[in-house]
Amino acid sequence: MWIDREISQYISNMDDELVQIIIGPRQCGKSTLLWHMSPDFQEVTFDDLQLRTLAQNDPSLFLSNYELPLIIDEVQYAPHIFPEIKLHIDHLKRERLKNPEKKLTVLFRLTGSNQILMDKNVKESLVGRAGFYYLNTLTISEILSANQSVTCMEILFKGGWPELYISDIPTVKYLNDYVRNYIEKDIVLSAGISKQAEFHTVLGLLAARTAEILNYSDIAKDSGVKSVTIKEWVSLLERSQLLYLLQPYASNLNKRLIKSPKIHFLDTGIACRLQGWSEIEPLSRSPQIGHLFETLVLAEIVKFIQNHGKTWQIFYWRTRTGDEIDFLIKTEADKMIALDAKLGIHSVSAISLPSSFKKEFPASTLFYLVSIGGKRQKLSAFCEQIPITELTSFLLEL
Repeated sequence: MWIDREISQYISNMDDELVQIIIGPRQCGKSTLLWHMSPDFQEVTFDDLQLRTLAQNDPSLFLSNYELPLIIDEVQYAPHIFPEIKLHIDHLKRERLKNPEKKLTVLFRLTGSNQILMDKNVKESLVGRAGFYYLNTLTISEILSANQSVTCMEILFKGGWPELYISDIPTVKYLNDYVRNYIEKDIVLSAGISKQAEFHTVLGLLAARTAEILNYSDIAKDSGVKSVTIKEWVSLLERSQLLYLLQPYASNLNKRLIKSPKIHFLDTGIACRLQGWSEIEPLSRSPQIGHLFETLVLAEIVKFIQNHGKTWQIFYWRTRTGDEIDFLIKTEADKMIALDAKLGIHSVSAISLPSSFKKEFPASTLFYLVSIGGKRQKLSAFCEQIPITELTSFLLEL
């Protein structure tokens, strides 16, 4: 079963880029996306050790074996290919100067799942010559477009991994393997982390705190790992698109605002597994479900921004006196959109924006409550309920 990806139209519209690089976690669907939208491209993968070795040892010979346009999967494993691609692109650009009427289109579509290796090897060689795109796991709207029988609670538990919606593989086994083989091996080894057991402990403590204000000292106390090391690991996980640090909105006009970020996992399936959940029913009754749903809402907003090429900014807003708004979205037009995550379905009640918020943002009069179910409706003149299944369509209206 093919699941349409929202980002495909955005990438296709950028056909004047000669190199397009899709970055995202392993198994999120990068290769499948490119193969589906690039039927005229030849395809190679550097998961193939022989091809990887050839591209690394003799990149010119490797490229001579293929006609363009070309897809290269897991390109970060042969970093010597990047300068060769650069030379190829620069040559074509010089030729274009001689013949301005000649139209150039996308020649290389590259994928990479290891952000650390990509940062080391790609950006230095292809800066200014490539378009970079981030593909995360599936959004709720993408999943439901392929299978409307899936529930939001099931999506929260499984996360957005395509394989879990197109096969019968057990969710717990899949996520266990993913944590063990990708997060604890691929990322840890490429970053040179030697304390793997401690890293796993910290990872679990971070998952237990998803949607909470990040306090390095508390995690250090519980794990026995130094705060400075935890900060390095959090930065690593953030660069790898597994964590998202939601920054607080800061204003010189309001000194009472909280200044520390909130931590969120960008896939709730990983967070649920690291918290130890193996079934949906007990999870739905647990104290953690509210924070996990808040994380799901944040992930949907982040994925929307990535998939549609937006330059929006997301914050949370909280004062030291307890006034709080889960998400504050700043659009390109500097419009401020206030949203809260509410787990209820039919029991969602109208809430007013805090007076301190209205004083700082007098133009923002509506408060949107994102619920796990129900229907989109006005709860009051200044408050609207939006089920998370309609969050993408709501964001498209902004």
